[in-house]
Amino acid sequence: MEKLRIIFMGTPEFAVGILDTLIKNNYEVAGVITAADKPAGRGQKIKYSAVKEYALENNLHLLQPTNLKDEAFLEELKSLNANLQIVVAFRMLPKAVWEMPALGTFNLHASLLPNYRGAAPINWAIINGETKTGVTTFFIDDKIDTGAMILSSETAIDNTENAGQLHDRLMHLGCDTVIDTLKLIENGKVTTTIQNDTSDIKTAYKLNKENCKIDWSKSKTDIHNLIRGLSPYPAAWCYFGDKDQEWNVKIYEAKAILEKHNHEIGTLIYTKKEMKIAADEGFIQILSLQFPGKKKMTTAELLNGITFSESAKAY
Repeated sequence: MEKLRIIFMGTPEFAVGILDTLIKNNYEVAGVITAADKPAGRGQKIKYSAVKEYALENNLHLLQPTNLKDEAFLEELKSLNANLQIVVAFRMLPKAVWEMPALGTFNLHASLLPNYRGAAPINWAIINGETKTGVTTFFIDDKIDTGAMILSSETAIDNTENAGQLHDRLMHLGCDTVIDTLKLIENGKVTTTIQNDTSDIKTAYKLNKENCKIDWSKSKTDIHNLIRGLSPYPAAWCYFGDKDQEWNVKIYEAKAILEKHNHEIGTLIYTKKEMKIAADEGFIQILSLQFPGKKKMTTAELLNGITFSESAKAY
């Protein structure tokens, strides 16, 4: 059995779950590499990545290179004498980094590859109405998420589940899959499967303001999937307009209702406690949302302090 000495690379909370599993399973983590500190929020205070926070709390050797090709960084990385590197939600690595350890560098990706390569696999699986997803470990090569696959683990997606809930489940599934992958590597029993590129592969595009905006002309199911696929972050959004007022509104939780109606698409219908918006073949009932300058609130809380006219619309 080969003794593993691991470098771990990652940045967000998803990666912390995997790193914590390595530590709790007594794997030797020789170093942790994460993103450089950046100012964030209105006050532009310096913010540490979730992985840095964990590394500091657990006295792990920490590196935060701004340039992964920098000779000083490469020398320091080499000096750590790792024979394996694990990457979880980090960034593209140069060849000089991923080919350094004798046993290679593998990545944990939150999809069933080759589908949903890219930056936001959890979100897009829900947005596209998938009924299943999973995680995949693969050896890194010179492209993004294209390397030879080691293991994959599958799970069903519930039709009411949001991205935050699926994120947490995939993190736990990923922990188990990484440990299983490490056992194969330790015992010299790794076999890999080459990814087959086909024309129908789905991509996990980077999220931006444009692809997070709700198109109310789409089906109620597509709208509901977009809302839950972007909740709790970054959140689906649209405009609410009423007479001469317009608000940029984030919608966090909703329900699709199948019901025939004669309302114009986007019409906002509300009572003292409930709000729904007319969509194709039904309505989207809004359960929680956020108006500009306000905190996230339930629809009932919002309607306690605002009144709309009959001409109010979402668009």
